[in-house]
Amino acid sequence: MSKDTVTLINNRDGKSYEFPILDATVGPSVINISTLYKETGMFTYDEGYTSTASCRSDITYIDGAAGKLMYRGYDIAYLAQEKTFLDTAYLLLNGDLPNKAELDNFSFEMQKRSFVNEGVKKLFDAFPDRAHPMAILSAGVSALSTFYFKHLEITNKEEYKEMANRIVAKIPTLAAFSYRYSQGLPIIYPDMNRGFTENFLYMLRSYPHNYVELRPIEIKALDTIFTLHADHEQNASTTAVRNLASTNAHPYAAISAGIGALWGKSHGGANESVIRQLEMIGSVDRVDKFIAKAKDKEDPFRLMGFGHRVYKNFDPRAGVLKKIRNELMGELGISSELVEVANKIEDIALSDEYFVSRGLYPNIDFYSGLILQALKIPKEMFAVIFVIGRTPGWIAQWSELNKQKSVKIARPRQLYVGSDDRTPEY
Repeated sequence: MSKDTVTLINNRDGKSYEFPILDATVGPSVINISTLYKETGMFTYDEGYTSTASCRSDITYIDGAAGKLMYRGYDIAYLAQEKTFLDTAYLLLNGDLPNKAELDNFSFEMQKRSFVNEGVKKLFDAFPDRAHPMAILSAGVSALSTFYFKHLEITNKEEYKEMANRIVAKIPTLAAFSYRYSQGLPIIYPDMNRGFTENFLYMLRSYPHNYVELRPIEIKALDTIFTLHADHEQNASTTAVRNLASTNAHPYAAISAGIGALWGKSHGGANESVIRQLEMIGSVDRVDKFIAKAKDKEDPFRLMGFGHRVYKNFDPRAGVLKKIRNELMGELGISSELVEVANKIEDIALSDEYFVSRGLYPNIDFYSGLILQALKIPKEMFAVIFVIGRTPGWIAQWSELNKQKSVKIARPRQLYVGSDDRTPEY
């Protein structure tokens, strides 16, 4: 901890206050203003928490200016290209990458815990036809808290591990069931002979007594997407999970809240918006028209899948996905008007001064939507895919907070701008 301080001077009364600086391992230091209200009678105002660190964490590090992302100290490109999603999930949950024996045991644990209680299926019967899979999944995850209520009181390492492994294993099954029910299709149970990512694709695509071909490149592409989405520091959905965790809510209720936050089109729904926009543009000869609209300050239109709230340089996840997208398209022989539209937009954005000067590079959503469509995954499932990938990160964040010696309930303050006391005398 640094002994340096920052001095705040109130020009209204001339008083000054000192606040300690806390140094990070890497990245920006922070000013500890936890005593600000006590000392000054004022709060800070930081709309959207753009300059506020809400917690201490050793899970994920992002350097937006350099375009860098690390999980537990490992660069995202290394994990995505050299390791599997289960390696990454184990890393997030346990702090270190697994050796072969640990990975084999973890993989088997995921297989045997992938089945859900038959009672959960009765919940799905209550939903209307064509209910959105994200709504069904959120309800299903929340319902798991009634089957595993003991996770409300976790007291030791083994209980944490059991809780975490259970939800990571069951999320893909619930996700596949959610889609099958929304389409009126027969559900497909997990196959103990298939790996984590392959099993999900199998449950999504297969039919009873019917062989389904899953190519290695398809499994690799989806596994890479899961890895790249596994955690992303204190974003909106992770903050929702940690906020619920601070209230001592059930961990699966916290995950359900994260799913709700992720559903938003500005968060987990962004890649679906990319595909819908590409479909709206429709053809290569219309691209220039929409590029012009994107540049027009008076036009509300904006290109989806470009730029990022945190990354002011190239999104490091996007570079990995661009490579896997090209491999997938090449091996599957996919060629479509939609891909040609996307390629032309990408070429323009990477060379046009307007986009380059503003750091509006293609982000992960631009590439992931095209990959998911190539994998024959319906648009309404795009955010669900995000959930499967993000669950290990959410649980790691939940566990980190709950293992602290003392936990303060999340309680932001506000700048009140409403009426003063309007109560009449009586």
